[in-house]
Amino acid sequence: MNSAAYLQRRSEIQNYFDRTAVDAWRKLTSDAPVSGIRATVRAGRDRMRATLLNYLPQDLRGARILDAGCGTGALAVEAALRGADVVAVDLSPQLVDLARTRAPEDLGAGRITFLSGDMTAETHGDFDHIVAMDSLIHYSTADIVAMLERLSERTRHSILFTIAPRTPALAVMHAVGRMFPRGDRSPALSPVAPGALHRRIGESPDLSLWEVGRHQRIKSGFYQSMAHELVRA
Repeated sequence: MNSAAYLQRRSEIQNYFDRTAVDAWRKLTSDAPVSGIRATVRAGRDRMRATLLNYLPQDLRGARILDAGCGTGALAVEAALRGADVVAVDLSPQLVDLARTRAPEDLGAGRITFLSGDMTAETHGDFDHIVAMDSLIHYSTADIVAMLERLSERTRHSILFTIAPRTPALAVMHAVGRMFPRGDRSPALSPVAPGALHRRIGESPDLSLWEVGRHQRIKSGFYQSMAHELVRA
């Protein structure tokens, strides 16, 4: 993933989380009081995390999982508690440090290795399943497909990811979001048409052994995201 657009976008996301948003995300991903809008985002993210975890086998003992864009580590912890060996990666070293401090010492049969860096890096190794919750939503359709192609080379069973579905309602939410102070906003989402994405996946030679499985839209106030399952055929 070396395209200029991808590298620029990746840099914007890292700068946002490391320089302006760590405290906001620390509150959002805890049980601390938040505004009404952020409460809907918290609820939506909780539902999305539960949905993606439900797409994984209940018993993850012996499975190696990549939490691609782990944020503050909630999904990684849940997977590890089900027995998985999790590699939790995020662009933001500060978020990774927060995730590391929040992880319980006793994970039973599971374990978590926290790393900061690019989620598509080959150095992370091979996996049974990859989960990318709300970490591809800032990228174009072309970049999403390119990332899926790269991740699929090192995945044995499934890739679970989310997109920001292109809808009129989401466009309105973007307009409202622009009213927040610039330093309090995340980088703009890149809404994706699900049908167009599915076609691009079907047309990709590198994904010819993969097919789109389950998908589900989660809407909670200001939060709107769509879960996807890509499975090896």
